[in-house]
Amino acid sequence: MSRALWVGLGALVAVLFAASLLIGPAGLAPVQALSALVWGDALAETLVMREIRLPRAILAMLVGAALGLAGAAMQGYLRNPLAEPGLIGVSGSAALGAVLALQTGLAAAHVLALPFAALGGAVIAVLVILALAGPRGGSITLILAGIAVSALAGALTSLVLNLSPNPFAASEIVFWMMGSLQDRSMTHVWLSAPFIALGAVVLLAQGRKFDALTLGEDTAASMGVHLGRLRLALVMGVASMVGAATAVAGAIGFVGLVVPHLLRPLVGARPSALLPASALGGAVLVLMADIAVRVILPTRDLKLGVLTAIVGAPLFLHLIYKTRRQGQL
Repeated sequence: MSRALWVGLGALVAVLFAASLLIGPAGLAPVQALSALVWGDALAETLVMREIRLPRAILAMLVGAALGLAGAAMQGYLRNPLAEPGLIGVSGSAALGAVLALQTGLAAAHVLALPFAALGGAVIAVLVILALAGPRGGSITLILAGIAVSALAGALTSLVLNLSPNPFAASEIVFWMMGSLQDRSMTHVWLSAPFIALGAVVLLAQGRKFDALTLGEDTAASMGVHLGRLRLALVMGVASMVGAATAVAGAIGFVGLVVPHLLRPLVGARPSALLPASALGGAVLVLMADIAVRVILPTRDLKLGVLTAIVGAPLFLHLIYKTRRQGQL
C-alpha cells in the first residue's frame, strides 16, 4: 500500500508541476509555453517560462515537501498527531530574521539579504533550543524550549511592527508574512534547495528510529536508539527544511499539520512510511494551492499562506472532530 501511495502521489506531483508551468496570467498556449521553456524560441515567452513560472513551480514543490516532511518528523518524534514544524520555533525565528531585514532596509539593498537573514534567524533558534533543552532533555523539554523561542520571536516581530516608523516597510512585512511564491527567481531555488535536500536526507534516515519510538522511549533506547542523537537530528533536519522554506516563501501554515494527519491511515501509522508520503503530499498541497491563487483571483495578489490557512484550518478541525469521535484523541 505504501509503495502504491508513493507512486500515486509522485504522479500527482508531476501533473500539478506541469499544470503550474502552464497556468498563469500571460495566457500562453500549452505548446507555446513548453516550446519556450525547452527551446527558448521567443524572448518574451522564454522569460516568462524560465524566470517566472519555472522557479515558482520548483519552489512550490520544494516548500511543500519540506513542510510536509518536517511535520511528519515532528509528529513521529513527539508521538502526537497535533505536532507541527512551528512547534520548535524555527519558522517564527526565521520570520523574525526576515522582518529585521525588511525593516532595516537590507532586503532592498541586496536581493539575498532577506532569505539569508531568515536562515540566520533559524540557525539562532536551533542553537537556543539545543542550549535550553540540554544534552539529556526529553521531548517535553524540547517542546517547552520551542514554545519559549516561538513566543519570543513572535513578540519581537510584533515589536518591530509596532515601532516601525515607515508605513511602507510595515506593509511589506505584513504582506511577506502572509506567505507567497510570487516574483521568486532561480536564485531563491538555488539558495533553498541545498538546505531542504540536506534536511530531507537527515530526517528520512531516522524513519526506523521513529518506528521504534512508537513503542516508548525506554523501549526504543533498549533497541539501540540513541535518543539524544535522534533529537539532534530532528532539530537540525526540521530547522534546515523549515528555515529554508520560510526564507523563500514566508509563513505558510497548516501544511505540516494537515498532510501527515491525512496520510497516516493510508500507511498503517508507520512513521518510516509516513515521512516520504508526507513529503510528496506536502508538495501536492502547496502546488495545488499555488495554482489556486492564480485561478481564483487572477487580477489580485491572493497570498498563498492565506489560502492554506483558510482551507487547512476547517479541514484540520474536521479531522480532530472525526478522530475524537473514533476515540483516538
